[in-house]
Amino acid sequence: MKNISIIGLGWIGLPLAKALQEQKYEVIGSTTSEVKAEKIQSEGIRSIQFSLDPHPQGTGFHALFQAEILVVNIPPRSRQDGGEKYLEQLKFLKELISNSPIQKVLYVSSTGVYPEKLRSFPYTEQEEINSTDSGNPNLWKAENYLKEQLSQELCILRFGGLLGQDRIPGKYFSGKENVVGHTRVNFIHQTDAVRSMQFIIHKELWGQTFNGVAPMHPLRKEVYEKNARELKIAPPKSYQSESDQGQRIVSGEKIIQAGFEFLYPNPLDFPYAAKE
Repeated sequence: MKNISIIGLGWIGLPLAKALQEQKYEVIGSTTSEVKAEKIQSEGIRSIQFSLDPHPQGTGFHALFQAEILVVNIPPRSRQDGGEKYLEQLKFLKELISNSPIQKVLYVSSTGVYPEKLRSFPYTEQEEINSTDSGNPNLWKAENYLKEQLSQELCILRFGGLLGQDRIPGKYFSGKENVVGHTRVNFIHQTDAVRSMQFIIHKELWGQTFNGVAPMHPLRKEVYEKNARELKIAPPKSYQSESDQGQRIVSGEKIIQAGFEFLYPNPLDFPYAAKE
């Protein structure tokens, strides 16, 4: 049995905790809300209220840093604020990790770290990115800080657009005008996002960076229109004119080559459970 701590029992972290516990891992996690921590605790997942503001806050949070594996799932709040507070948070987190028995860290990042430039070939994990061309400089700084400062084995997992349950892309553009529909999507379903994290942990794929992106990239318009038909919501009222400037496609092939199989490789087939 391995002990795993998850910083951030949110939309991805909580189902991951439940899945790992079903696999007989010993799991403990955190949330910034004491009320939510108590609710998760009542569901059978050991949970602690913990936050970084930027100093560590909470009661008994040192228990989070007694595991062999740590999952860090706390993204920066904004792309525009320069990321100073987020980096300060990570510095305090790094100190907690450095003074702990943690051996391996899985850091959840985003494909937003890649440049926003459209082009004829996909972005891969081998892409050389800098703070100037990154689509999310905060994440770029965070990734590099952890790679440079942590002595533990680190795996970075960059997720594309996280969808599933009530996160429905067509819902966000329902009835809107002048919607971008001619570019291709870089999505991943919640189920596959959780499964990919389990896969990395189980296969011991440390010291690497992976993109968590479904291998098929339909047009945004195709996704929105199918959501509208299947879920009986209004489609966008109009779309922007098409452009031949290329696409911004992020490749998910590396994790597939490592042996991972997507349950939902095509975003057109993503299942949803819309809330009323």
